[in-house]
Amino acid sequence: MSKVIIAEKPSVARNIADAVDAKQRRDGYFLGKDYIVTWAFGHLLELLDTKEYDEKMSSWRMDNYPFIPETFKYKIKTIQGSRDETDPGAAKQINLIRSLIDQEDVTGIISACDYDREGQIIGDIILDYLEVDKPVERLLLNEWTPDEVKSGLEKLISNKEMTPLKDAGISRQWADWIIGINLTSVATLKYQRGGGKALNIGRVLLPTLKIIYDRDKEIENFVSEEFHKLKVQFESSQGEKYDGFYMEDKKDKFEKKEDLEFIKQAIKGKMAEIADKTSEKKREYPPYLFNLSGLQGYVTSKNKGWTSDRVLKVAQSLYEKKHITYPRTASLALEETLVPKAKKVLDIVKRGKAYEKDVKFHTSSRVFNNKKVESHSAIMPTYMVPKKLPADEKIVYEAVVNRFIMQFMPVAEHEEASLTSRVKTESGQWDFISKGRIQLVKGWKQVEDIQSKNVSLPAVETGDRVSVKRSNIQTKGTKPPKHHTEKTLLRVMETCGKKFKKQDSEEMISAILSGFSIGTPATRAETINKLKYVGYVGMKGKSLVVTEMGRRLVEMFPIKELFDLEYTGRLEKALFDIGKANYGKDEFLNNIYSFTKDAVKAIKQDDFHVINVVDEDGQQNGKYEDDREVLGKCPNCGSDVVEGEKGFGCTNWRGGCKFVLWKNDKFLRTLGVRMTKETVVKLLENGRVYGSGLKSKKGTRFSAFLSYEKNEDNDYFSWKMTFK
Repeated sequence: MSKVIIAEKPSVARNIADAVDAKQRRDGYFLGKDYIVTWAFGHLLELLDTKEYDEKMSSWRMDNYPFIPETFKYKIKTIQGSRDETDPGAAKQINLIRSLIDQEDVTGIISACDYDREGQIIGDIILDYLEVDKPVERLLLNEWTPDEVKSGLEKLISNKEMTPLKDAGISRQWADWIIGINLTSVATLKYQRGGGKALNIGRVLLPTLKIIYDRDKEIENFVSEEFHKLKVQFESSQGEKYDGFYMEDKKDKFEKKEDLEFIKQAIKGKMAEIADKTSEKKREYPPYLFNLSGLQGYVTSKNKGWTSDRVLKVAQSLYEKKHITYPRTASLALEETLVPKAKKVLDIVKRGKAYEKDVKFHTSSRVFNNKKVESHSAIMPTYMVPKKLPADEKIVYEAVVNRFIMQFMPVAEHEEASLTSRVKTESGQWDFISKGRIQLVKGWKQVEDIQSKNVSLPAVETGDRVSVKRSNIQTKGTKPPKHHTEKTLLRVMETCGKKFKKQDSEEMISAILSGFSIGTPATRAETINKLKYVGYVGMKGKSLVVTEMGRRLVEMFPIKELFDLEYTGRLEKALFDIGKANYGKDEFLNNIYSFTKDAVKAIKQDDFHVINVVDEDGQQNGKYEDDREVLGKCPNCGSDVVEGEKGFGCTNWRGGCKFVLWKNDKFLRTLGVRMTKETVVKLLENGRVYGSGLKSKKGTRFSAFLSYEKNEDNDYFSWKMTFK
């Protein structure tokens, strides 16, 4: 008797097989005494296309939407780029899993996919598709080391207990399909001309775009305000020089330069008295352990050319190689049950470090705290230390190890000092503040050799006299906020736009773990990548900036809820609550259905304008459209043809009509002519136009009739030339 274990990927299946002594490698699985270990390739199944539910959906027509299936169905996934061709590898693996489960000596199945809502449905959808009626258990692990696999197999739970997580995953998948299919199709028909990429509309995509757009607009509308500061150099009786800034009512920036000019002249050559001296020792704790967003932000900010998606892929590889724990986590601490394991790992990874003697294990609540853990603990290394890693993996692995070790190093300490130098004259009394900072204990900063900027103040005491040596007025302007980088964008997505005074505050941690966010740790990098791919966002160095098309989409697309961080956060929170059995899947989906129907209606009723135009070279150019003269009727569908910026097109492009005559048509250019309004009118009236003085490739002149006819194999048009 044996059980079939289904892992999410072949690499994880290999790790499990090693742990359960399933050493016989077969085509698509590992065979052992008690277990047969097989795998998926991520999602082996996908939702049906719209046309597979209803043949009328084969063509994009406005009347077909909204489209919501009565029952969602799955099929074996198709080849990327070909929605009609089944992936043979996926089909083979599905059939293999079926045959393994159907064996008479197989008594049950163990789903060993990743412990998150996406991993849950990868396994469950396969089992539902195969209509499995044997008992199904769930293996829930945070890492794939042999010790963890063996321990986990002793703590299996019934897969039925995971129904809420399955419901959350299914709800997310169906909701994104409904919103994406309907709104992307209707928006593309309504607002785009000339073919090319669709106008992608998504539940997570648009609010993320809005975050970048808002920052760009903030920078664009920023008006710098000039301010002035008075800087004075003092000298003690021992010859020590130091700087101080004039301060009044706790501010050192002033609008009126003439006021500072008066003070500057009044204190020239005067003596000052040390009116106050304070010093305070402060402790600096290390930053929390990494969650995925933190790791992505750290690595992308420290390494040129890195993206959050690249960090995720590298971290996933390290996880599958058993070197780090599960990376797609939102948590910043470890479960308290991990104390023995963490101590074992620390003893291993600290060996040979220059600061090894300073590493001391402890069980502080900053590190071990169940209240700061949601499903998965923070990322940490495992006891399986790699001997050699590729360059990318080394960067991410060392970041994880260093952050882990920092937690068990001494707290860094520094002294902050402040001097108040007071100048009294017959004209008045003025205070100048000097600040200093000295690192006393480097502590955890040794791990990455973090350098602190030490600023020493002179050895003076209250009541001592010092002299004014020189002074100058600094004139500066307030600076605009910086463009978002992937690091800052990930933080805004993680906290749904909420700002916290301290990056490691309890309020921030609670917000991150509440599920009220834009996307999940696993999907945020993919969202940023997609924004770039579809042309809504571009890069300037490490900065993310909105393109013209992205800007117009935000400003013109009528479904404003999809740009609202609060609305999107509530949707993500609802999915989170479904996974905790605190909210119903049916209620959530009914809300999505109603929202989608209302959104489609609003788009259809929106005033006619163009968000995106694709010209004959495939370049996408967003633009507005005004009322224009009707030049004739479209030969394809009978709708009006009007003039646009780059061509003369059918106004029924929203309904899928592809008729457009480009002003700078390449074919006509080779003949030495350009498309004009008069030519378009004649062409629409007669079906063809007569061209005299056309130029051949050899440069000779000739005459011919030109017609613009629909291609036999697609919906686009091409020029035809006849000589009668």
